[in-house]
Amino acid sequence: MPARSALPLLAALLAAAPAFAQDKVIFATNWKAQAAHGGFYQAVADGTYRKYGLDVTIQPGGPQVNNRPLLPAGRIDFLMTGNLLHNFDNVKNGVPTVVVAAMFQKDPQALIAHPGQGYERFEALKNAPVALIAKDGQFSWWQWLKVTHGFRDEALKPYNYNLGPFLANPKAIQQGYSVAEPIYVETQGRFKPVVHLLADHGFSTYSTVIEARLDTVKNKPDLVQRFVDASILGWVNYLYGNRGAANALMLKDNPEMTPEELEASVALMKQQGIVDSGEALANGIGAMSAARIQDFYAQMVKAGLYKPGEVDLAKVATFQFVNRKVGLDVKARLGGK
Repeated sequence: MPARSALPLLAALLAAAPAFAQDKVIFATNWKAQAAHGGFYQAVADGTYRKYGLDVTIQPGGPQVNNRPLLPAGRIDFLMTGNLLHNFDNVKNGVPTVVVAAMFQKDPQALIAHPGQGYERFEALKNAPVALIAKDGQFSWWQWLKVTHGFRDEALKPYNYNLGPFLANPKAIQQGYSVAEPIYVETQGRFKPVVHLLADHGFSTYSTVIEARLDTVKNKPDLVQRFVDASILGWVNYLYGNRGAANALMLKDNPEMTPEELEASVALMKQQGIVDSGEALANGIGAMSAARIQDFYAQMVKAGLYKPGEVDLAKVATFQFVNRKVGLDVKARLGGK
């Protein structure tokens, strides 16, 4: 065969090859797969991570899985955690990690109540005779509710992630993830609960933050930037594009979910402005500011969770990877609002 006839085949193979090697990345979450993780699964499913030179494995958390120690130990590359309280504790305790993006502008932590019981106004919740709150909530945001909104410990009852006690007592209120528990209440209790998002009443923390090790930020800033940018695009496409493949991946990782629950959760995320609101509207999903972190810390000092100056806020987050308007053009093209 003449050498010339092999040239088209060689050209096709070169064109199909990746522009550069794929960096392997392990990204761990703090719970089982759900719509609140959808943007990350989207970036896997639609090839966005791969386009950015990343071979990403998502490692879910769960009730018996604690991925948090794995980041400082170097066994994972990035970690998704809840709100900034975790990061304040990391800085306070000298754990060498830092927040590189905040995918949620609002923490989905909420209080839910039965309709028609006088709890339609947030101010009435403090008078509930029973408040079903898990231990970690009692020692964190419940303290803020007491100082800021007058809630009382006398109402506290343990919440063990079982809806039974709440459904059985119409006067009870209960903690919940605003994009999850209300869906389960509708399914199990056959009624639409009253939902009060703490973020709408001053609980100003970011949520679903991405943490990295300090050494990764210092020595591999390009890797961090590519992971953050691709994750942001994943969230834009998950919210406003075709999320079918991402949902299929999450259902594989968490068979307890249903397609209907995932779609209902996405609708709530949009309705409540969990991801795409506030600073994200101008600066892109993932946006953060020092002023917002300072405001939340001041609230937590007032609530008695920290002492003034106990946490060096300059070490909580780095802003070098966000506020770049990444994804705003894609959102506009997809008609996102």
